[in-house]
Amino acid sequence: MTVVTDSSTPAAATPAPRRRKPLATRAYKVFRVVALIVVVLFLLAPLFWMLLASLKTNVDIYDTAKAVVFSPTFENYANVLQRNNYFVFIFNSFWVAFVSTALSIVLGVPAAYAMSRFTMHRSALVVLMARVIPGVSLLVPWYYVFSNLRMVGSFEVLILSHMFVALPLIVYIMMSYFDSLPLELEESAEVDGLTPIGAFRRITLPLSVAGIATAGILSFIFSWNNFMFALVLSGSKTKTLPVAIFDFVSYASIDWGGLMAAATVVTIPIMIIALFTQKYIVSGLTAGATKG
Repeated sequence: MTVVTDSSTPAAATPAPRRRKPLATRAYKVFRVVALIVVVLFLLAPLFWMLLASLKTNVDIYDTAKAVVFSPTFENYANVLQRNNYFVFIFNSFWVAFVSTALSIVLGVPAAYAMSRFTMHRSALVVLMARVIPGVSLLVPWYYVFSNLRMVGSFEVLILSHMFVALPLIVYIMMSYFDSLPLELEESAEVDGLTPIGAFRRITLPLSVAGIATAGILSFIFSWNNFMFALVLSGSKTKTLPVAIFDFVSYASIDWGGLMAAATVVTIPIMIIALFTQKYIVSGLTAGATKG
């Protein structure tokens, strides 16, 4: 029996050989991963050491043999939270940061909208200059003025001093964000009968929630971490957490365990806030960075 094959039938397709990626591309990916790991370790190593040191006694902190393996103790945290009454300092920091951020948003968002829509370039330059000026250059005049007004040591002085940096920051971020919003939305709202203020309140403001959240979060973080203004202008009853940390530093010695525990208490809340709000920060900054 003869088997006839059809020569016109194509042979089974053989898979094409996989092309190997160039050596330079693979080397770049390896370098990028290694660089990322190095940067992460460089940033997290001080925080990890601070957390470990907060669980050690002062003797164990100086003992290199107990750098990682040691018997943890929570005496430092008890000293910070109970004996030194750090809950009062936590409340002070939260109150100053919250009020200064809220007032800066109330004043800064309309100002940024006006500068963006009416192209107030000179005013924008003044805001930028206020953002660049070092705060330490104003501490002496502030202290002189507020001391004559007998306001040094009050919450009002701390809130005003924090607003000096928070307000330009919010205006600068929101100007870029308003520039990215199309003007046609407001024009359409005005054609439908809304006033310019009504269009801002009903159309533009709801669309700029991400930008406001970004500016508010960054302003709150700055105020929480601020040390210089609070060191000079706060009092015994208005002391904030960054200033209260120095209670563990004396002329003769330093309580490293208590200092690290206090630093951990300052760091953890703001890290939690940044962790849960990072999507708002990224979305707000990227939205304000592009126009159209």
